[in-house]
Amino acid sequence: MPHALSLSRVSKSFGGVRALRDVSLDVQPGEAHALVGENGAGKSTLINIVAGAIHADAGELRVRGRIVSDPTPAAMRAMGIAVIHQHPSLFPHVSVAENIALGWETRRPAGLIDHAERRRKAKDVLERIGARIEPETEAWRLSFAQQQLVEIARALAGDASIILFDEPTAGLGVDDAQRLFDLIRKLKQQNAAIVYISHRLEELPAIADRITVLRDGQHVATRAMNELSRDAIVSLMVGREYAAPAIASANGRRAVQASAAPAGFGENALASAESQRPASDPPLLELKGLSCSASGACDVSLAIRAGEVLGIAGLVGSGRTELARAITGHDPADRGEVLIEGRVRRVRSPIDAARLGIGYLPEDRRRDGVIGDMTVIENVNAATMSGTDRVSTLLGLIDRSRERAAASDSIARFDVRPPAADAIVSSLSGGNQQKVAIAQRAAAKPRILILDEPTQGVDVAAKAEIHRIIREMANAGAGVLMISSDLGEVLAMSDRVGVMRAGRLVEVLDHGDATPQRVMSLAVGGEA
Repeated sequence: MPHALSLSRVSKSFGGVRALRDVSLDVQPGEAHALVGENGAGKSTLINIVAGAIHADAGELRVRGRIVSDPTPAAMRAMGIAVIHQHPSLFPHVSVAENIALGWETRRPAGLIDHAERRRKAKDVLERIGARIEPETEAWRLSFAQQQLVEIARALAGDASIILFDEPTAGLGVDDAQRLFDLIRKLKQQNAAIVYISHRLEELPAIADRITVLRDGQHVATRAMNELSRDAIVSLMVGREYAAPAIASANGRRAVQASAAPAGFGENALASAESQRPASDPPLLELKGLSCSASGACDVSLAIRAGEVLGIAGLVGSGRTELARAITGHDPADRGEVLIEGRVRRVRSPIDAARLGIGYLPEDRRRDGVIGDMTVIENVNAATMSGTDRVSTLLGLIDRSRERAAASDSIARFDVRPPAADAIVSSLSGGNQQKVAIAQRAAAKPRILILDEPTQGVDVAAKAEIHRIIREMANAGAGVLMISSDLGEVLAMSDRVGVMRAGRLVEVLDHGDATPQRVMSLAVGGEA
């Protein structure tokens, strides 16, 4: 039986940057093949070649044994190839049935639309994958997990038998991720070929049969999934022996082994917050009964002190992001108080929040985190056009030498790849775009930093680096509110853990009391 999908000695360059060099890969029908590598390893480029979005410079692509000489998106869809992207690409203001119809109506002769047939087909394919979604529902009303299910339904409605998943669990909670794994196992039983990209290495043994590792655009290894431990996979990814970064408790606080602190955070940046600020000082940020009827955040009270990382856990839809948006003025609160260092402040817009020293990294980096059409240097310095650390002159002119020096420091510290200040951000891998987004927030030196899914779509080594930077900023005196759907990350990084459910903060646990069982019990409605 021929391979469902086969690539042989595929190469691709963008300008002077070699994204792929002689990469070979094959996927069998009924197989889930994991594809892993650091950000910038070439995974996204490979996926785009298979999808027909870009053309390889060299190499051969075969689908079910047939050479594809002119791969275009339409041609690859017609051959049964579908990509489920990390960020769903549904049309928000049309129905689920209409979105799903895009997967199959393009393959039938043009004519009058049969709306009843659309609804019937949508209902059938949604039931096939176990999705309890009404076909008439407008897409914007769906949760992130439901949008992903509609994407999969659209692919199956178009008779896709080779499905490429790109970081599908990045925004999913534990239960939704498990349902996705069950669906992938069902697709394998139906003889579909699956390519699965994920930085969450712990989830791969549950679904993958084989794993291929890329590093710096080259094929490193293809092995049976059960032949490699997690640390062995990471060592192949980074090209050296790997040990997880030490995260240890120190007098009730969390400390990450690190090198020098970020520039601009003071000579004693690694000193603990207790040595800089008396315990009697008011919290950097305090919320008293904060509510936002527009978003659903309800009666939230919490406090964050200098040097503290307060992690926020909860299931998807629990109100974590809504809380962040209320604090930062994106969806202004209509009840309750926000206190900054003991003083009541009005935060009616993101501009108000920035002026008060609140930095915010949103969950959706493509829409809100970076400016894709601008360069790395422009993105990193976007927050420092004014103030004491500005890269502009008093007359408003940009000091190009200071701008480039500041961006070069950030590129080196956050290990942005490729390390090119003039690279257009949209040309970078998703993980490197995330590094640029965090570097931009760090450049503004906020007193209060709110991070929503800071390591989403980021590889293991980059995640450790981001964790180090977060802890350094806290040690330098910032207060950090960190939202994450990765419970292990929350427990490892946080001094205290707040648990959200249905828009409310149901409990704040000290680090020693925040066990996985207790956090999940609170998240699903159990007792504290």
